[in-house]
Amino acid sequence: MTPAPKPWKSFEEQLALLMKRGLQVDDREAAMSYLERIGYYRLSGYWYSFRQLVLEQDDNGRVTHCRSNTFIEGSHFRDIVQLCVFDKRLRLLALDALERIEMALRVDIAHLLGEQDIHAHENPQCLHGHFSKKVQKKSYAKGRTWHQVWLSKYEDHLHRARREPFVVHYLNKYGRLPIWVAIEVWDFGMMSKLYAGMKSADQDQIATKYGAQNGRTLAEWLRSLNFIRNVSAHHSRLWNINVLERSAPLTDDAFWQALDNARPFFYFCLMQKLMRIICPNSTWGQRFQSLMEEFPQAQAGAVSLRDSGLMEDWQSWELWQQG
Repeated sequence: MTPAPKPWKSFEEQLALLMKRGLQVDDREAAMSYLERIGYYRLSGYWYSFRQLVLEQDDNGRVTHCRSNTFIEGSHFRDIVQLCVFDKRLRLLALDALERIEMALRVDIAHLLGEQDIHAHENPQCLHGHFSKKVQKKSYAKGRTWHQVWLSKYEDHLHRARREPFVVHYLNKYGRLPIWVAIEVWDFGMMSKLYAGMKSADQDQIATKYGAQNGRTLAEWLRSLNFIRNVSAHHSRLWNINVLERSAPLTDDAFWQALDNARPFFYFCLMQKLMRIICPNSTWGQRFQSLMEEFPQAQAGAVSLRDSGLMEDWQSWELWQQG
């Protein structure tokens, strides 16, 4: 039997419910303002860790931990807001690195493939046969190759950019965009998918530049980083998210081997690895370290940077050393 949907509640009722469940509100007016501007549901992702853990037994007698609606003693509304603000700054830091990584990889792909054919992104002969020739059975591919699916998305992006002066110029004068111009209408996902569809030798040539074992490894990194990019761009919770598009663990050194590839810190380490090649003089790594030092210290002790996969001695790792 489907349970009845939850009823609508006013902002005053939302705050009263939180207080009833044990959340301490030191500034009622400020708390109301955050509920009105950020929303109860979005904030609930940040107060989830502040809810008490209880044991629950199912019909088969299995006992599991679950979160009750009651808050851990000492939980404050301000702690939740501070965690939300920290997460916003973390997302902006991720987007800063990912923009530079995306731009650099776009140029690498366009430069390498453009030498083979100035319209290589449209030419199946320039790409791996599995990507450009094998018809897929999955319903969303609708009997097309992955390349044809990619081209359909490319046409959508091109249509959205149809009034951009550079698009108007190239389409009116030449009818098509060369790959080094076409990259300007791709997003991170399109870039990562085309890279994954390149011939192995071409992938490997680019992967070598970034310290990846081979092209397949770099393709994994890009797919994972696109997941992080989408989480960040859509303002979703990032700091302790369970990463769904995971890259294989690295074995370069003991630090890499100790990382959890299901947690966000692993992917910030990948960003730092790539940033040190793309922008060796960038202060991005320092800014990341500074932000970690500003992680909110909740009175209830409900949250910790360990939830993001951060290791206690990570700052002694050469990857994060300056100079």
